[in-house]
Amino acid sequence: MRRLPIALALAGLAAATLSACASTVSLEPAPDATAPQCASVIVALPDVLAEGQVGGPLAERPTDAQATAAWGEPTAVTLRCGVPVPGPSTATCLTISGVDWIDVTEEGSEAQTYVTYGRDPAVEVVIDPEVISGGTVLGELGSMVSRTDEVGACISPADAP
Repeated sequence: MRRLPIALALAGLAAATLSACASTVSLEPAPDATAPQCASVIVALPDVLAEGQVGGPLAERPTDAQATAAWGEPTAVTLRCGVPVPGPSTATCLTISGVDWIDVTEEGSEAQTYVTYGRDPAVEVVIDPEVISGGTVLGELGSMVSRTDEVGACISPADAP
């Protein structure tokens, strides 16, 4: 009877040790990473992304920069809070889970890069589209990212001045 609690304790220790072995993802902190809203975003982020979705689940990994997060082994998604707030743009705008995102993917890039639009501080999410859908990731992160201040919104080209 006494062996069961010991076995459970050893299994828990092994799981904690294995999760501690996940390699740290090296990221650059964003210029406004110390904004209080970034702390609010980071503490609310999920331990797992896309659980039950194609490409998932993606477990969170440790990062080495303030206001950052990463998921997947190898890394499939990164997040940085406190990137520069984008000004008016003709970039494609997506509204997902109540948050506006603009696609700022550089031509020729294998990764998709999205930045919140009309939010301060802004949040950047970089996604490997070979692993997971951008819509899935942005949808799951929407409620956390909405903790930043809303200072504007995307408008349709027809409504532009």
